[in-house]
This record gives sequence, structure tokens and C-alpha cells, in this order.
Amino acid sequence: MKKIFEVVGFLLVLSGVAGLIHEWFEGFKLWGIVDKLGWFEGYEIYANIVLAVAGLALMVASARLSGHSEKQN
Repeated sequence: MKKIFEVVGFLLVLSGVAGLIHEWFEGFKLWGIVDKLGWFEGYEIYANIVLAVAGLALMVASARLSGHSEKQN
């Protein structure tokens, strides 16, 4: 389960950072997930930042949970 959370967190961070690069430099046109959704019109930069931070939080939480379970064994 830890690996699944780490992979999902990494993909969220990757898509958030790629979306920021897309917004700032017009690169990574295929990676702009937030840009393809119409919900965030005008708030794409904030949504990409939230996406990247949520991915980091998921990765940190999975690392802490795995460390906690190793101490109990």
C-alpha cells in the first residue's frame, strides 16, 4: 500500500510541476491536466500548486506510516 501512495504522490507532484511549467513557459502541453479541465479557468496556477503540495503530503504521509509500522514490528 505504501508503494501505491508513493507512486500516486509522485504523479501528483509531477503533474503539478509540469502544469506550472506549462503555465509559466508554455511547455509540457501534454502534461497540463489542470489546463484541460474547465473548472479552474483563471486559477490554473493555484490549482497546480495545490496538486503538487497534495502529492508531497501524500508521499510524506506514506513514508511516515511505513516508518511507524516498522517500529511496531
